Amino acid sequence: MEVVENIYKNREPVRQMKALYFISPTSKSVDCFLRDFASKSENKYKAAYIYFTDFCPDSLFNKIKASCSKSIRRCKEINISFIPLESQVYTLDVPDAFYYCYSPDPSNANGKDAIMEAMAEQIVTVCATLDENPGVRYKSKPLDNASKLAQLVEKKLENYYKIDEKSQIKGKTHSQLIIIDRGFDPVSTVLHELTFQAMAYDLLPIENDTYKYKTDGKEKEAILEEDDDLWVRIRHRHIAVVLEEIPKLMKEISSTKKATEGKTSLSALAQLMKKMPHFRKQITKQVVHLNLAEDCMNKFKPNIEKLCKSEQDLALGTDAEGQKVKDSMRVLLPVLLNKSHDNYDKIRAILLYIFSINGTTEENLDRLIQNVKIENESDMIRNWSYLGVPIVPPSQQSKPLRKDRSTEETFQLSRWTPFIKDILEDAIDNRLDSKEWPYCSQCPAVWNGSGAVSARQKPRTNYLEDRKNGSKLIIFVIGGITYSEMRCAYEVSQAHKSCEVIIGSTHILTPRKLLDDIKMLNKPKDKVSFTKDE
Repeated sequence: MEVVENIYKNREPVRQMKALYFISPTSKSVDCFLRDFASKSENKYKAAYIYFTDFCPDSLFNKIKASCSKSIRRCKEINISFIPLESQVYTLDVPDAFYYCYSPDPSNANGKDAIMEAMAEQIVTVCATLDENPGVRYKSKPLDNASKLAQLVEKKLENYYKIDEKSQIKGKTHSQLIIIDRGFDPVSTVLHELTFQAMAYDLLPIENDTYKYKTDGKEKEAILEEDDDLWVRIRHRHIAVVLEEIPKLMKEISSTKKATEGKTSLSALAQLMKKMPHFRKQITKQVVHLNLAEDCMNKFKPNIEKLCKSEQDLALGTDAEGQKVKDSMRVLLPVLLNKSHDNYDKIRAILLYIFSINGTTEENLDRLIQNVKIENESDMIRNWSYLGVPIVPPSQQSKPLRKDRSTEETFQLSRWTPFIKDILEDAIDNRLDSKEWPYCSQCPAVWNGSGAVSARQKPRTNYLEDRKNGSKLIIFVIGGITYSEMRCAYEVSQAHKSCEVIIGSTHILTPRKLLDDIKMLNKPKDKVSFTKDE
C-alpha cells in the first residue's frame, strides 16, 4: 500500500509502516518531521527514510541527530530544489521573487539578497541534475539583477563541483546557462497568444493545471499534464489547427468501431461512450481537448478576435500586408472605445502601444488613463518602469533589432514571435554579442565566438561533433516566463537537433496575474500577499 501525505498536515499514525520523507531542508519541514518521532512510544511510523531536496544546514542536521537518530534508516540530500514542469521546462516555484527583485522599496534589500542566494542555490541543482557545469552568461542591461544572479550561480557551481566527489565533472561542460531579467520582452507577456496551451491558460480559469468542464450535463475535471500524450502533441499548435485535428482523431476512432456514422458532436460522442465502455478511455482525452478548444473559441469569437489584429499591428509595427503602421494611436483608439473589452484587455492594448513607441509623455499617458477611466489600475502601466521598460518619458535609445521572419508561414493573427526565440537561435549559432551578453566565467570552447578556440585545438569537424553530443542551452528568466516562450524552447530544439533548450524561471506567467503583480510593485510588502511558505 502506498499513501502520499502532506507533512504540514495532521496525519494518523501508522506504526507498522516505514515512512519516506521527501522534504525541503527548512526549519518548518524539520520541525514537522521531529513531531512525528517525538518519543519511542509516540512515533507515528516504524522508521524514517529522509530525502532532502537540497543541501541541509548543519544546524538542522544536528537537531535531527540529537532528537531521533535511532529511528532514521537513511538521510540523503538529492539536490533537486526545483519543479520539472515539462520535459524541457522547470520552475523554482518562487513567485514572490518578482516583488523582491523589482520593487523599488529600499527596505526590501535584505529580502532581495536572501531570495537571490536561494535562487542561485536552486539553479545549481538544475545544472547538477542535468549533469552540467555550464558557462554562465547574462543580459547586461538595463538592470543588474541578471548580472548579480549570474555571479552567484557561477560561484556556487564552482563550489558544488569542488565538493561533489562522485561527479566526473571538474571543468566546464559544453553547455551554457543564460540569465535574463523579465523586462527583456514585455510584449510577449501581454499579447493574446493563439497557440493552444498559451491561449487556454490566458482565457480560461485553469488553476494548478486543472481544467473544469461540463459534458453530458456533468461537471468534470481534467489535468493538463505530460502524461497526456495528446496534450503534449497539440499544446503548441495554433488553435485553428487544433480545431481541425481533434474531430479528425475522433473520426478515426469512431470509423474503426463503425459506431458514430461520422457524427462528431459532443452529444453523439457521449451516447457512444455510454454504449461502448471498452474504448471510452480512447475518446475521453479527445473530448477533454475538444471541450477545451471550444471553450477557448467561445471567448475568442465575440471579443478577442477583433483585439488580436490591433495587438499584432502594435507589436510588430506592420500590418498583415507588411505595410508600416504610420500612427499607432489610430490602431489603439478603436480598442479603447469598444465597450465589450474589459479593463485588463484595454490595459494590455495601451501597454502594447507604449512598448511600440518605446515610451510616451506624461501628458499622453494621463490622457489615455482618463479616457479609459482606469485611474485605480494605472500602476499596471506605470510600474513597468521598475523592470527597465521605457514607459515615461520616451526612451532615447532605439529598440533592439528583430530578426526578419516575414518569409515564415504564420497565421495573420499570430505574426509576433517572442524575443526569446531570437536569443535562443543566436546563442546556438554563436551570434550573441559578448558585450551585451557577457560571460561571468570562462567561456566553454564550444560556444566561443565562431568556435575558433576549439578550431585551434582540434579539427573543425570535432567542434561540430562536440555540439552533436548533446550540448544544452539552459535559460533562466528572473520574474516569470510565458507559455509562448516555453513553446519556443521546444521549437528551437526541434529545429537545431544538436542542442537541447531547457527553459525555466521563478514561476510561470499569465497576462492577468502578471498585471496584478506589476500593480503591487510600489506597494509596501505587508500589502502584498505571497502564496509560498517560507
